[in-house]
Amino acid sequence: MKGKRDNPLASCPKLFNVQFHFFGVLSCVVLFVCGLSFGVILSFHLKNFSFDLHITQSPLGPPPQRPVNSSDRIGRVGLTEFLEPPSLMHDMDDKELLWRASMSPRIAEYPFNRVPKVAFLFLTKGPVLLAPLWEVFFKGNQGLYSIYVHSDPSFNTSEPDGSVFYGRRIPSKQEVEWGKVNMIEAERRLLANALLDLSNQRFVLLSESCVPLFNFSTIYSYLINSSHTFVESYDLAGPVGRGRYSQKMSPQITIDQWRKGAQWFEIDRDLAIEVVSDQTYFPVFQQHCMDGCYADEHYLPTFVAMKFGEKNSNRSLTWVDWSKGGPHPTRFLRTGVTIEFLEKLRNGSQCQYNGKNTNICHLFARKFMPDALYRLLKFAPIVMQFH
Repeated sequence: MKGKRDNPLASCPKLFNVQFHFFGVLSCVVLFVCGLSFGVILSFHLKNFSFDLHITQSPLGPPPQRPVNSSDRIGRVGLTEFLEPPSLMHDMDDKELLWRASMSPRIAEYPFNRVPKVAFLFLTKGPVLLAPLWEVFFKGNQGLYSIYVHSDPSFNTSEPDGSVFYGRRIPSKQEVEWGKVNMIEAERRLLANALLDLSNQRFVLLSESCVPLFNFSTIYSYLINSSHTFVESYDLAGPVGRGRYSQKMSPQITIDQWRKGAQWFEIDRDLAIEVVSDQTYFPVFQQHCMDGCYADEHYLPTFVAMKFGEKNSNRSLTWVDWSKGGPHPTRFLRTGVTIEFLEKLRNGSQCQYNGKNTNICHLFARKFMPDALYRLLKFAPIVMQFH
């Protein structure tokens, strides 16, 4: 018994167990601290990416862009940038173009100082043949007008740099044929492009053979201050009037609603929007106004008379001579252009303007041939008071 009590090794297992327990606890503490530290560091690095990673893997689509702080912005897109019309050489097709042009503000009061402009729409086969006369007409009136040219897709000659017509051709891949419904499609295309500029208030359709009969300030004032639109519209019996109507147009358009008038119009912005937005009557013309119908002489006169007749003057502002009969008006060459002739066109008629009698009934005239340009330029400062 004494031997067992005096054995120095008897207490070793107990001591070993105490030491083992101490180092085990210490190891656990070290592992816990290391794990906690690693977790904090990992969480810190991943917290900015975990949400985006979750969205990226979502089957609903890509994640929304992170909102840009004002300090991160390079430039501000405000009202000025919004009002800037797109480039004329856009890549919109007709369906997209007409849809965008049909948009209209519902608030009448503009939140900016708007200077109303007149949009001059030239429907041509090639170049504007009397361009030098128009250059003089527009000179010094920048900011009060816009120019749009619809030419044949095969015409690819550029206007000279510095010309008012430079870069003003609208995109079109469609050929335009005389008397066909695609001529109305071209007119709607011109209107739609012009409507993209919110400053354009009045819209005038012209051809390459048209000339102005007054200076710019007179024509601008006449149009901007008018309370009416200028679309010739009348009922005409016989083969070239009601005889062109098709019963297939009923019930949208009846024979009693059928009208005829000159192709060359002048309208305001409200009516221009209605024309490019028309999905009821124009499709009827596309389907049933075929050969011999001459949609350009009937679509707008009929549409305006049916829907907007109370605001229309029922006359055109473009003078033309049909006295010789036939399908085409008289053409004017160099010898036909005199001071007396131009004065007659300017003041030889009687009509109403804003409810009052006036002898200024035509602001433009056609058909003038290129060889008449020299005399037109010679007499313009005298007769038309070009500055």
